[in-house]
Amino acid sequence: MPPKTLNRTPLLGLLALATLGLFACKEAPPAAAPEPAAPILQGTQLRFQPGHPQLALLSTAVATPATQITLELPARLVWNEERTQRIVPAFAGRVTSIAADLGQAVRPGMALAMLASPDYGAAQADAAKARADVDFSRKTLARQRELLDLGVAARKDFEQAEADAARAQAELARAEARVALYGGAAGTMGPGVDQKLALRSALAGVVVERNLNPGQEVRPDQAGPGVPPLFVISDPGTLWVQIDAREAEAGTMRRGAAFELEVPALPGQRFEGRVTAVADAIDPNSRTIKVRGYVPNAGRVLRAEMLATARFERSLGSGVMLPAQAVRLSGSTHSVFVQTAPGAFEPREVRIGWQGPQQVLVSSGLEVGERVVSGNMLLLARMYRLAQDEGQPPGGVAAAAAKAAGSGASAAAASAVKASE
Repeated sequence: MPPKTLNRTPLLGLLALATLGLFACKEAPPAAAPEPAAPILQGTQLRFQPGHPQLALLSTAVATPATQITLELPARLVWNEERTQRIVPAFAGRVTSIAADLGQAVRPGMALAMLASPDYGAAQADAAKARADVDFSRKTLARQRELLDLGVAARKDFEQAEADAARAQAELARAEARVALYGGAAGTMGPGVDQKLALRSALAGVVVERNLNPGQEVRPDQAGPGVPPLFVISDPGTLWVQIDAREAEAGTMRRGAAFELEVPALPGQRFEGRVTAVADAIDPNSRTIKVRGYVPNAGRVLRAEMLATARFERSLGSGVMLPAQAVRLSGSTHSVFVQTAPGAFEPREVRIGWQGPQQVLVSSGLEVGERVVSGNMLLLARMYRLAQDEGQPPGGVAAAAAKAAGSGASAAAASAVKASE
């Protein structure tokens, strides 16, 4: 018998029905969310619809009354140079002994170290010769006076003896003053020459620096810029404060102005100081004004070369205060974006009365309580400018947002570009 032939038509139908059933079981793709409308330009205002993603990028700040601000300026502590002595060698010599070390208290006239100095010995010898000349001239003058009284000597000889005695006395004073200047005691030295030169302190204080060792050879020509002195004596009871002030703070930096000093190395402690000098010129390299103040240091907790922050209280007068990033400079004109209503912003020209790194004083153009854009203000300005150039079509506004998103403004800016297109 011939084989039976299978009827494939019912099988194909069943397979088609099963396939349709599988596709029917799958969920339909979600409908695309409606894209937000692009902001529009109405008059001078750029308006966004409520809930527009661009609004999340624009932070705002409220204009507050200008009363008093705190200026924070970088400062550095240094020794009080009015109570500091730097000792350098007056003669060449060799260090034979050292009597003072770092941190040691000294008094005026105290010997800090001893040098063996042939040059100083020569100065001692000059003083000894001058004393001998004075003794001889005095004896000669006495003899001439006796002879003049007896009528034996001429008055001219007596007057010459007087002149010689005066010259000898003047030379002795010069020689002894030179010896005293460099460590000797004028009028008390004997005729001997010991070549011992004492390095003495001229004031009461503390040894804050020592740069010599026993046996070291020292010379006067070694002193100068870049060469440390042998000793530095200072009274640490007060320190100088070197402050770098900006040009805008020139009016605040006056002699006698009080400031508060904060030192990062001493957290929680505050020190009161006063300005003692203000430079009349601006440093051409840093564009700052050099200001010097002083601060008491009775507890000696402050150290020279510490870095600090000097805080000055300044009254700015009338106006309103804004964050510095809320103000835009175009050419010589300053402007801000004012939020006139929720989602509505308009540019406004303002006048700046004072400008600091964190805040600015707006002297006119803005009222207390008005809200201005302080975050991503440049993005808003670009969108506004393109809307003006293109007559407000949304494409121009979207292009500005796309450019800002491409430069890394935020992912939300990119979504706004897609929505406006």
